[in-house]
Amino acid sequence: MQGMRAADFYTGLVAEMYAPLKGESFDAAPYAEFIRSQGQPALELGCGDGEPMLELLQLGLDVDGVDSSPDMLARFRAAAEGQGSAPRLYAQRMEELDLPRRYRSVFLAGPTILLLPDDAAVVETLRRIRDHLAPEGAALVPLWIPEPAAEQEIGQVRQTVNDDGAILRLTLVSQERDDPARTQRTLLRYERCRGHDIQVDEREWLLHWHTHAGFVALAEQAGLRASLQDGEPDDTPSASWSVLLTHP
Repeated sequence: MQGMRAADFYTGLVAEMYAPLKGESFDAAPYAEFIRSQGQPALELGCGDGEPMLELLQLGLDVDGVDSSPDMLARFRAAAEGQGSAPRLYAQRMEELDLPRRYRSVFLAGPTILLLPDDAAVVETLRRIRDHLAPEGAALVPLWIPEPAAEQEIGQVRQTVNDDGAILRLTLVSQERDDPARTQRTLLRYERCRGHDIQVDEREWLLHWHTHAGFVALAEQAGLRASLQDGEPDDTPSASWSVLLTHP
């Protein structure tokens, strides 16, 4: 099974189960602080179903959103309508970014850039970010080196009950890691069960990570200057840090 692009991964059953089964939530406060210090308008890449951008909009910030999954954006729009807002959302891949505005602040909530399959896609994405930055603009990119799953985690099931009474299950079926290639492929099984109605979908989640020096080199190749914003880039599993990208 080949790794899916995010646009194909976050569809259908997977998009429906994303919110109730996600492993972490993103605090809006650091991104609000970044936008207020760097300036508006702002752009979130990989905005998904609206976290944390919905909260940023409620704070009155001028933020646009981009995501490659129309299904996730549909969920975002429904949630925004419930809050009385109508955000500018675009269905585009990051490496094909082509928007009508330029931004003082560009950010990714979490290390979404790891979903790009290879270095060439990362460089093209960084070039697109450069082209969408205002002259004094900056982009905040979180990075992370994933840990391999422990042996006892293989086959582990995460389960919850949805609002409609359906049982939702997420199973880590298998994992393959290639350290020289900086990739980790995880086969996931999604299940939704309500009475005799059972839906099952298996998909491969591909992460392509970066060392600190490697990412700085890719940024330079794309015509951007990269500086450490926070964190500890020690290039070992579980390390996380953020890079600030600006025009040279």
